[in-house]
Formats: sequence, structure tokens, C-alpha cells
Amino acid sequence: MPEPIEVTNMKQNSSNRDYVLKTVKENGKLLEFADEELKNDREIVLEAVKNNAEALEFASDTLKEDREIVYESVSKLGWTYCYAKGKLLEDRDLLISGLKVSGQILYYATQEMRDDKEVVKLAVENKPIILKYASSRLKNDKEIGLIAMQKDKSVFQFLGEDLKQDEEIIALK
Repeated sequence: MPEPIEVTNMKQNSSNRDYVLKTVKENGKLLEFADEELKNDREIVLEAVKNNAEALEFASDTLKEDREIVYESVSKLGWTYCYAKGKLLEDRDLLISGLKVSGQILYYATQEMRDDKEVVKLAVENKPIILKYASSRLKNDKEIGLIAMQKDKSVFQFLGEDLKQDEEIIALK
């Protein structure tokens, strides 16, 4: 199957800043075919991510540490949190913006974030099975356990041992 014309054109113009900027505003994922230098151009990457949150994958590692760019992606798609780098992994508000979209991203969170009750509660409300990645302390938290069990009884296996003995939890099983 022949390569789509948009890809061919981007490859042929991959170092032309004006062309790349115009193109990623229309199709952000074409950032993949831009020269490395332009994948490190803040304006180009921000426009690509505004058009398609998945374009964050193709940003330079430096720009994956840029809060505005990463927030633009994560707040829309959630799972793109996996591309965040550096201090952004400690940015609670960024994580929460993504958890509102996808509880699954708790998997990529730091140990400290996995022990934050509000963070874990939001993740479990969105995707109960993610309780598996919560801290031991929060796997024994009754409020979180009840939320998870009310949504998906299969999470019982991931509850803390103390919580597995709780009558209210057992009644939901």
C-alpha cells in the first residue's frame, strides 16, 4: 500500500519550519516525520498536541518536560501521561487532570502519588481495577475499597488483607 501523500509531503519538507508548523496544525500526528530539531521547537509541538493529543509521543524529551505542552495532551487523553518526563511526574495537578480522563495512568505515577488518597480515589472511580497499583495503605482504605467494589467486584483480590475481612466489603463480594 502506498504511503499517504501527507506523510510523503511531510518527509520531503521535514526541515521546513513553516511547512511543518502549518501541517501539524492540521494533523498533529505528522509531527512524527518532522526533523528532530523541529520536534524540539516549542511552538510546533504545542500546535501539534493541540490538534492531536497523541502527538506528544513525537515531541523531544526536553518538551516532554514542558508543563503546558504535556498538560494540553494529558488533560484531553489521559494515557499520554506515560510520555511525561522529569519533574512533571511529581506534578499532582497534572496527574489529576489525566486521571479525570483515564484512571489507568495511575500505573505511571510515582510511589508517592500512589499513596495519595485523592489521586487513588479518582483513579479507582474511573477504573476500579487500577487499585492494583495503589499503595498498601490505600488498598486497606475502606472508602476506596467500597468505591472499587461497588464498580467491579473482581478488585477484591487487590484489596489489602485487613479490608478483605471487613463485613461491608464482604457483603459486596
